Amino acid sequence: MKLTSGSIVIINLLALQYLPVLCLSQDFDFFYFVLQWPGSYCDTKQRCCYPKTGKPSADFGIHGLWPNYNDGGYPSNCDPDSRFDKSEISSLIGSLEKEWPTLSCPSNDGVKFWTHEWLKHGTCSESELDQREYFEAALQLKQKANLLQALTSAGIKPNDEFYELEEIEDAIRQAVGFTPGIECNVDSSRNSQLYQVYLCVDTFGSDFIKCPLLPRAKCGSRIQFPKF
Repeated sequence: MKLTSGSIVIINLLALQYLPVLCLSQDFDFFYFVLQWPGSYCDTKQRCCYPKTGKPSADFGIHGLWPNYNDGGYPSNCDPDSRFDKSEISSLIGSLEKEWPTLSCPSNDGVKFWTHEWLKHGTCSESELDQREYFEAALQLKQKANLLQALTSAGIKPNDEFYELEEIEDAIRQAVGFTPGIECNVDSSRNSQLYQVYLCVDTFGSDFIKCPLLPRAKCGSRIQFPKF
């Protein structure tokens, strides 16, 4: 069957019409749920700014909930038509300010941070979670992990002391059931510090799972847990 030029144009238009749907339904294998210690962030950046709501509590803050592939790759910016709609999460703002604070400068209200995380990472999970569900999932995972409690219960406290990396990993493993990924930073005194913790989560954003792949991170065998 011969196709006329008009038929080809129509087929191409139909293909373009369904392309966004294909992008939105893009599969991923798991989430990295990333929690950040604020004291280390401020040491790493050598400068940080407290949000407009004031200094965050001395607790791990959410960095993000990131779709990933088992081979180490990850999708990003999956829906160019998506917009961050603050009204969708209006009832979550108080919790986000507390659990997902920004420390970037200049001081701000966190909306820019949350917008970035949604557009870059959240849009790649739209096959499972809409915008509100995405942020709700992260907040619930934060409570479920309760990292600071897990560490302090094991005698590991944010007091500028140094702890064995294996002790930190074991304390978190006891709490969540699976081995975490640990990322360290180096402060101005060249101390290796506990910076970020990576936990793996199923594609529904609800349960912790064994990590198919742990991020490669350079840490010393003993790392500092700095004050904040």
